[in-house]
Amino acid sequence: MRRTTIAALVTAGLLLTATACTGDEITSTPSKTGAAEAPAEQVEAEPEAEPTKAAAAKVGDTIALKGTDDGLKVDAVLKKWDANAKPGDEYTEAAAGKRFVAAQFELTNTGTAPYSDSPANGAQVADTDGQRFSSTFAEVANGPAMTSDANVPPGEKVLGWIVFEVPKASKIVTIQLALDSGFANQTGQWKVS
Repeated sequence: MRRTTIAALVTAGLLLTATACTGDEITSTPSKTGAAEAPAEQVEAEPEAEPTKAAAAKVGDTIALKGTDDGLKVDAVLKKWDANAKPGDEYTEAAAGKRFVAAQFELTNTGTAPYSDSPANGAQVADTDGQRFSSTFAEVANGPAMTSDANVPPGEKVLGWIVFEVPKASKIVTIQLALDSGFANQTGQWKVS
């Protein structure tokens, strides 16, 4: 009986883990872009003949994300991307045949509820083959890691690097982030190459 209960709990845990970052909505349209604004004399644009496709978010862009609870809203900015991140100390290294990639995120609580999360749990990267990789626990030389215990009051922010261990041959093309450790119904996606 005890083995059956333990097996059922392990199976349920694996199913919950497998559903992370699979929200109902994936948005790659930036709500704010990190690009510089055009000078005043260049503001007027030519009329377009056809509607254009929305720009994909990239490094420097902000995506407004919602959590599962009312009042949980975060402006997520992919501040920096490093496709070949160096370990933060002499004891940390990627496994044989792998390398570290890292993303620096700034998460600003724009809602009315506190943002309490482990942001790295809701992050993953994808390569050109469609392989997806979850974050890993590692320090990189780029700077401080994202906290695993963010507790951010409304109006405040958290900044840090999220690290992924990927095969050396993988060309990472996108990074995704969802609130609530990946269980929110909305996921932000940025192009990184």
